[in-house]
Amino acid sequence: MQKTAITAAEIAPVLANRWSPRAYDVNHTISQHEQLSILEAGRWAPSANNAQPWRYSLATRGSELHEKIVSALTGFNQAWAPTASALLVISMVNQKADGTPNTGALLDVGLTAQNMSIQAEELGLSAHMMAGFVHESMRAVLELADNLDPVLVISIGKRADASVLEGPAYEREIAPRTRFELDEIVLHGKP
Repeated sequence: MQKTAITAAEIAPVLANRWSPRAYDVNHTISQHEQLSILEAGRWAPSANNAQPWRYSLATRGSELHEKIVSALTGFNQAWAPTASALLVISMVNQKADGTPNTGALLDVGLTAQNMSIQAEELGLSAHMMAGFVHESMRAVLELADNLDPVLVISIGKRADASVLEGPAYEREIAPRTRFELDEIVLHGKP
């Protein structure tokens, strides 16, 4: 299934074609090269003062860690995420070196996650970002130090036909992609 974005001006194909599926090919195994490529894309994301406050926990389907990450997901995500070839949890360093809160870290985590999802798309894979998980459970699953907070989980794999899903997951999978129009979100400097 292709859901190319309909845009007011042309954007890079890798951006126009990226969307967040829930249907994954259970026969696809993510290669070591694909894993490294996605991690490298994340590593090279911009960050405030080059602090790089992201930390990654990568688990491939069939591993004990993959199952534990799934167990920390909430409701709807537990229904479809287990079929992903890999689950990647991004955690952030929540304090600066001087012990003060790292208030810009969430933006940096968003940038590294975006780089990773675009790299997955470039590799012919798909990525779906999820915030639906029990934070304390994920912290325990990953045995995170106090200075790390789990922020999001990204499912990665090969897209499958929507027919592998049922109910609300199927309905969301086949729904068209939508975004607010530019006139609704550009407050100043409209072209």
